[in-house]
Amino acid sequence: MSTGRIPRREPPSTRYVLPNPLVTPPGTDLVALGADLEPGTLLAAYRAGMFPMPVDPGKRRGKIAWYSPDPRGLIPLDGLKISKSLRKSIQRYEVRIDTDFRGVMERCADPDRTGRWITAQFIDAYEQLFDLGWAQSYETYLDGKLVGGLYGVRIDNFFAGESMFHDTPDASKVALVHLVDRLNDSGATLLDTQWLTDHLASLGGHEVSRRDYLRLLAAALD
Repeated sequence: MSTGRIPRREPPSTRYVLPNPLVTPPGTDLVALGADLEPGTLLAAYRAGMFPMPVDPGKRRGKIAWYSPDPRGLIPLDGLKISKSLRKSIQRYEVRIDTDFRGVMERCADPDRTGRWITAQFIDAYEQLFDLGWAQSYETYLDGKLVGGLYGVRIDNFFAGESMFHDTPDASKVALVHLVDRLNDSGATLLDTQWLTDHLASLGGHEVSRRDYLRLLAAALD
């Protein structure tokens, strides 16, 4: 496993006052609209339990929506389910960390993907976070070719998984296995998947209420 890790630097603080997600009615995911994607704003939002998505992914510079899902999807770091077939796949792939962050984001943003939401604006914004040491990519390679991976934001003992892709069987799952291993080795306590999908549920993912999630987040950031 190779890594291109960058020393972490704190950006200037956001100029916005962010809302408290607990004020949003239970079961309502959308918390706010507006603001920007500057590094300080992104970090403040993740620390407050929120993450951004474009209101209209078809517009390069559309308005930004901020979400704090209720319930929230998590993968327990001590409960990742690894099937026999996945264990075999782990041996097939080479895994690298932080060596092609933009490449992973661009593959996750493939316009041919169902549900694609990542815009050029988001790629540029998260690349800034990566350059400051706050965003990470886990990449899987087969015969030297990037075939899967994931990216997210790491703050203290918290990792927010943003998106993943695969071109070959189990490629994204192998990246997730290595992410969980690294998080456990570093003492992390919280792996956020935002919403729970059937795919993530099959790997051991589950849901918690927004209130419980914010309590777990506070502990991970302490």
